[in-house]
Amino acid sequence: MSETPLQGLRFSFSLRSHTRPSLTAFRVQQPVNPEPPLLNSLETTPPSTTLSRRPSEAKNITNFSYDGDGGERMLFKNAGDGLRALRPLVHLLIPLCVHWIAEEMTVSVLVDVLIDALCPGDTTCSEVIYFNGLEQTIAGVFKMFSIPILGQLADEYGRKPVLLVIISTSVFPFAMLAWDQSRGFVYAYYVLRTISYILSQGSIFCISVAYAADVVETGKRASAFSWITGLYSASHVLGNLLARFLPEKYIFDVSIALLLCCPIYIYFFLRETVNYGPRQDQESTWSTRIFRGVSKRYRSMRDAAIIVIRSQTLRGISIVSFFYQLGMTGISNVLLYYLEAAFGFTKNQYSEILIVVEAGSIVSQILVLPLVNPLVGEKVILCVGLLASIAYALFYGLAWASWVAYLSASFGVIYALVDPATYAIISKASSSADQGKAQGFIAGIQAIASFLSPLAMSPLTAWFLSDNAPFNCKGFSIVCAAVCMVLSFVFACLLKPEDWSSQNSDQDNIEDQEAPLLCSSTG
Repeated sequence: MSETPLQGLRFSFSLRSHTRPSLTAFRVQQPVNPEPPLLNSLETTPPSTTLSRRPSEAKNITNFSYDGDGGERMLFKNAGDGLRALRPLVHLLIPLCVHWIAEEMTVSVLVDVLIDALCPGDTTCSEVIYFNGLEQTIAGVFKMFSIPILGQLADEYGRKPVLLVIISTSVFPFAMLAWDQSRGFVYAYYVLRTISYILSQGSIFCISVAYAADVVETGKRASAFSWITGLYSASHVLGNLLARFLPEKYIFDVSIALLLCCPIYIYFFLRETVNYGPRQDQESTWSTRIFRGVSKRYRSMRDAAIIVIRSQTLRGISIVSFFYQLGMTGISNVLLYYLEAAFGFTKNQYSEILIVVEAGSIVSQILVLPLVNPLVGEKVILCVGLLASIAYALFYGLAWASWVAYLSASFGVIYALVDPATYAIISKASSSADQGKAQGFIAGIQAIASFLSPLAMSPLTAWFLSDNAPFNCKGFSIVCAAVCMVLSFVFACLLKPEDWSSQNSDQDNIEDQEAPLLCSSTG
């Protein structure tokens, strides 16, 4: 041990041992009026304040916080990191926000349009509920395969071309309803909407998250994901406001115009992040190409499954996502029909409910999550969000007055944190080359839940909304969905998040411990 005095400060240097460095906390002391702290072991004369950090966490200055004004400054610095991380994502987020606004505009109007077309003069329509369940079931079956394959294609051929294809499919279903709203065109809408769901529902978010992981540092991804989901909520608020004030006859026309702008913008402005070489099979026959393509897709799906199965974190988060999606999909499919049958809600009241949920989500995802995540981590945020989703489902299912529905919607402020926390956990547990595969495979597991949920929720909801219900509880199916969220919460509590980059960095440090000493001895 040697000590060198320098301007009243004493730096301590020690030779590395042949064993793995200890991860016990070390102390960084800071004078009363300090300059920005240095990233080494430093001792000063008192008075001082002390911060304890683990070496594995002390990677950059934004990870340090201490009592007094400095801690507050660093918290706001962490909050700003998410906003700065969005700079490379601007040309991705603009078309996505427009797309989400256009789709959300139609949600509250669709209830009245579909019921008027299939059950004219009625306030409730079991045929619409069954058609929605059938749509979700068919889409869920095919999404089990389409989302992982689209994730693999995005890894191999680029995010941009895949996004162009899937985001364009949303135009055609609404074009049917803009043309005519008779029974035949409603059936055509269901067919085209099912195809659109198979290709775009879930895969847009999956590929967008993979794109973000390409251009955002690992430590800033949770904040970036929270901003993405926060903008998703903000887009829904704007979409519902447009639906609230636009005349109903213009809603589908405006929605189609906005949807058409999205692929055009992506084509001209979005920068590709994946570099891929030229294809080697251009001289092959069509049969050979098909066989090679099927074999390649099978190997890619097998590799994606191996990636998830071998990781304890990815296995755990896939189970959490399955049960959460099982419950939440069931609720979202029947909620508006339940509110109309139980409390006589109109289009404007639907919009108000959705605005309450999404407006609160903006605050929690854009402002709260970037501040809280460095302090508690993604697991705690995930568990708190799941608890809020349980309360959300129970209050809706047991609602005894219309105001209880608004109270239940307020829990959306908290349960909206589930998605960004999930994306961050998956991203941290995956290598940069496997982002699309991991996100896509777990999205495929969520698609299985989307397929199973309507099989139970649609007939159960129609039964308890009818006059033949065994007892008076119109929201009984939503209460059952709450049980799925309880199971998701239990598995989330058992989750042990891991950081793929930190694990590999620690391994590299072990292998390279003696390198500086060898270099100095040879020099």
